[in-house]
Amino acid sequence: MSLDGIGEDAKRRSGRLGIGIIGAGKVGPVIGAALASAGHAIVGISAISESSRERADAMLHGVPILEIPDIIERSELVILAVPAGELASLVAGLGVTGAWQPGQLVMHTAAEFGTEVLAPATASGAIPLAIHPAVSFTGTTIDLAQLVGAYFAVTAPGPVQPIGQALVVEMGGEPIIVAERDRVAYAEAIATATSFSSAIVDQATTLLASIGIESPGTILGPLVRSSVENALRRVPRPEL
Repeated sequence: MSLDGIGEDAKRRSGRLGIGIIGAGKVGPVIGAALASAGHAIVGISAISESSRERADAMLHGVPILEIPDIIERSELVILAVPAGELASLVAGLGVTGAWQPGQLVMHTAAEFGTEVLAPATASGAIPLAIHPAVSFTGTTIDLAQLVGAYFAVTAPGPVQPIGQALVVEMGGEPIIVAERDRVAYAEAIATATSFSSAIVDQATTLLASIGIESPGTILGPLVRSSVENALRRVPRPEL
């Protein structure tokens, strides 16, 4: 893929984009709502199950539910908010059908992948972005507040990094550049923090509930938050 000449044009288009979202799980509608609040136009979203349709309507009321080829055809930025295990086959399958468009921004939200997984799209001239918000999503409006001040991993070709960073800032987040080769380690850190903290809290609240204490989550909340904050302050800084 050649990125020659995309600088000013891409920056102009990133100002107010027509955005299509593939995937109406917990992430896609929230990202869409955040970008819509920044002034972008959401042209459509794909949703299969009844629960995903309800979520899409709740977060993006009035946005049409469209078939994936229609979303790609109408969008300047396509957001792929699908499970990581489905991403590669989806991108490749759409590449076979010739769906991807030259100059179109294509962004995925999977933690473990950079932009290489988007190769079938970039082969057609699309511009790749990998942006992952370090947030535990609920799929509700609560997440919009969580995005503010959250860190987002951005992986993109050098000339396109400012576009990815600008999108993150528009969502209220803080962009950090993560190299393609480092996405696996980044994803492992995210998964470890998420699963470990969830498992520990579940175990602790279950123990308190078993001895008859009501609202164990409320009781443990201050302790857990302070413990995590103390642990984060102990993280050693890398030597330069």
